[in-house]
Amino acid sequence: MAYKYLVIVESPAKAKTIEKYLGRNYKVVASVGHVRDLPKSKMGIDIENNYEPHYISIRGKGDVIKSLKQAAKKAQKVYLASDPDREGEAIAWHLAFLLGLDLEDKNRVVFNEITKDAVKAAFKEPRSIDVSLVDAQQARRALDRLVGYSISPILWRKVKKGLSAGRVQSIALKIIIDREQEIREFIPEEYWSIDGNFKKQTKKFKANFWGVDGKKKKLSNAEAVKEITQRIDGKDYQVTKVEKKERKRNPAQPFTTSNMQQEAARKLNFRTRKTMMVAQQLYEGISLGKQGTVGLITYMRTDSTRISDTAKAEAAEFIENKYGKEYSQHNARKTKNPQGSQDAHEAIRPTSVMRTPDEMKQYLDKDQLKLYTLIWSRFVASQMTAAVMDTMKVTLEQNGVIFIANGSKIKFKGFMQVYVEGRDDGKEDKENILPELIEGDVVQSVSIEPKQHFTQPPARYSEATLIKTLEENGVGRPSTYAPTLDTIQRRYYVKLTQRRFEPTELGEIVNSLIVEFFPQIVDVNFTAEMENDLDKVEEGKEEWVKVVDRFYRPFEKELEKAEDGIEKIQIKDEPAGFDCDVCGHPMVIKLGRYGKFYACSNFPECRNTKPIIKEIGVECPVCHKGQVVERKSKKNRLFYGCSRYPDCDFTSWDKPVGRNCPKCDNYLVEKKVKGGKQVVCINGDYEEAVQK
Repeated sequence: MAYKYLVIVESPAKAKTIEKYLGRNYKVVASVGHVRDLPKSKMGIDIENNYEPHYISIRGKGDVIKSLKQAAKKAQKVYLASDPDREGEAIAWHLAFLLGLDLEDKNRVVFNEITKDAVKAAFKEPRSIDVSLVDAQQARRALDRLVGYSISPILWRKVKKGLSAGRVQSIALKIIIDREQEIREFIPEEYWSIDGNFKKQTKKFKANFWGVDGKKKKLSNAEAVKEITQRIDGKDYQVTKVEKKERKRNPAQPFTTSNMQQEAARKLNFRTRKTMMVAQQLYEGISLGKQGTVGLITYMRTDSTRISDTAKAEAAEFIENKYGKEYSQHNARKTKNPQGSQDAHEAIRPTSVMRTPDEMKQYLDKDQLKLYTLIWSRFVASQMTAAVMDTMKVTLEQNGVIFIANGSKIKFKGFMQVYVEGRDDGKEDKENILPELIEGDVVQSVSIEPKQHFTQPPARYSEATLIKTLEENGVGRPSTYAPTLDTIQRRYYVKLTQRRFEPTELGEIVNSLIVEFFPQIVDVNFTAEMENDLDKVEEGKEEWVKVVDRFYRPFEKELEKAEDGIEKIQIKDEPAGFDCDVCGHPMVIKLGRYGKFYACSNFPECRNTKPIIKEIGVECPVCHKGQVVERKSKKNRLFYGCSRYPDCDFTSWDKPVGRNCPKCDNYLVEKKVKGGKQVVCINGDYEEAVQK
């Protein structure tokens, strides 16, 4: 079919959607991401010639480039419609070079959402390629290449082949290891609490010890608790103070990339990579039957909370019709972007709030529906009125001993009708309703329970909390978080233990070398300032070559010191304590790219290896001869099996607990549920209480 205009986008899925919107005069094709990049085999940056990058066509992209050139020759005009960010601008720039397009020509088209109206409007106002955006991307690429291709060879020679270092990944690794050090050095401190159960007539409520004789008091040991309990005389307590307040709670702002990743991890249990993959699908377009293919959300790489006036107006209309006028914001709430935000795009929101999750569920798979519901709900809630809570604080006193009860009741749900922001513990706010109490009332204690506690070390970072920390420190940008987390795991610098990052021995070795010899790389403030410099390049306020040079000159000196200063580190094999069942030589524990494993010390003559498995102290519930051990699937997912495999083929995703079901005599397993763990029968006929 003849066409006048050629449009080049990044993904084939997007190409099909946009071609339907534009009509028969347009042919839309995909570059399938980048077409040119720095070579993998060498640095590719000419340091002596103003850091000139040496780009080559990406291996395997020959056929794509050839077809793009052929299609461009047949068109009267070529439009470049790659993603609306630095990376997308760079792709457009590389395509312009390969196709011989004029950089001054208005052939660059950008849209924040893939809907018919947005796409058609974008083609009415094409612009020329933004060279400042391209320079910002080139600067980042050059910096990352200079760091990676300078430090990595040193690590290969001095530590172990296959290692790498990078600007953002090195900081992420250091943050994880610093937290691990805090945990190791943590000394638990004893403290006590006294929980009281009280009642007014038949209505029961809880209160907690606060202090004595009008002063707040900490309880650090059993003696301090004994002093308090000895002062308590009888069960009657007087209500000495009642404070009632009305408190407003405003909704959270719409999603940026990082807080979408954090909330999807908390609420949906999604890994960061999965969140971005599903978001990409929702952005590029979903087939909605007769309506055709439509992008359901706006661009998912953004650090802005800004919303267009059109989207606000549509949301206000929807909220008034669905929930009532009292739920819709009449005066737009002032929002502030995070510090350092580029504000290049809107926040992540549904392209039309009228496409509710209920209406969309017939077109979406399970994961798409979960993430779309999260994005839709968060956006709608952000445009709703505040929730109003009635709070009540009651002071109870007897013989100078003071207990305080706090209660709250939702007076007006507001945005909470639609969405309540997630928390790290996965629990939502719950009402705690106290009986009607006035000063002078007398209530009775039902029980007074002293409890011993010990302070806990800080928690290891989850994907969500690590992203939050990186963002708060100004390290990285929305597009870098997922690949950074992926890299430090692939290099086996960290491993996920119960969905929390734990550094490996290899990670700690690499971190200690980088901290000692390349302190700039892991200096959070320095890296955050570097991100600000890249933003200035994007705004045209700074030259990218100067930014790179300011970094490289001191870095070059660090490299020279490291070459001489780092001594070769030998990661010694540990004795395994048993002999090889093939040749009889002692087995050793080796460190590989995926962790530790057993190997024969007679390598390479004997290549016998075994995985290191961990017994959980439970007899195999099938053969009753072997032990249940932890194993890893090909996708690195933990499961349980018999130590006698392959003689016994017992496997289970859930952990056997070593007891049988009292109803049917099948074995019981420990299953993860919201709020903790639950012991269930494998045939589903029996459940025990949730262990919080």
